[in-house]
Amino acid sequence: MPLDLYYHPVSPYCRSVLLTARAVGVDLNLKKVDLFNKEQLKPEFVAINPQHTVPTLVDGDLTLWESRVICTYLVNKYGKDDSLYPKDPKARAKVDAILHFDIGTLANRWAQLFLPIKSGKAKKPCQEHVDKLHEALEWLDGFLKGVKFAAGTDHVTVADLVLISNVSSYQAAGFVVEHYVNINSWIAKCKQAMEGYEELNGEGAKSFGDFVRSMIKDE
Repeated sequence: MPLDLYYHPVSPYCRSVLLTARAVGVDLNLKKVDLFNKEQLKPEFVAINPQHTVPTLVDGDLTLWESRVICTYLVNKYGKDDSLYPKDPKARAKVDAILHFDIGTLANRWAQLFLPIKSGKAKKPCQEHVDKLHEALEWLDGFLKGVKFAAGTDHVTVADLVLISNVSSYQAAGFVVEHYVNINSWIAKCKQAMEGYEELNGEGAKSFGDFVRSMIKDE
């Protein structure tokens, strides 16, 4: 029976769940929440998720939000083996390190850069925040040097499925430039290795980039 996923395709966090579900072969009953018209604030959705955020997953009597929790839940419960999320403590720690870097550093620095623009408090990014984002991207470029995928494996893990949704979005918005050789090489590998990449992530990343560019005004 399909799991209910409340989502919006522009959201990188929702796209990471879509990619993960496809990777483990789980069918999703997609329920689009129009964030631009504040459907997430409707009482019927708040009753499901009091934080009124997407993605939100409903699997029987279990309701989850926070995309990385959803992704690791899906691979733990529905994965055919542990290749996406290794059981070996050292291998899993490498995956977890990327997941924590993604939310704690990379996504955090993007939020510092873009939220003032989205809220109307600024017309273009603060240079300090741009520099901080690029510092994080430089670190990521270093992490990816000499490895095929983000956790140092020769195959996709949940670390890649989560990370790619954010990084491809920043690329579409013009912030992942050509000199990030290792990041761009890794993105190309993900596009080839992830089933349904363009449908589940590529199109949404482009929409994300278009939205960001439309919000940034030249003064």
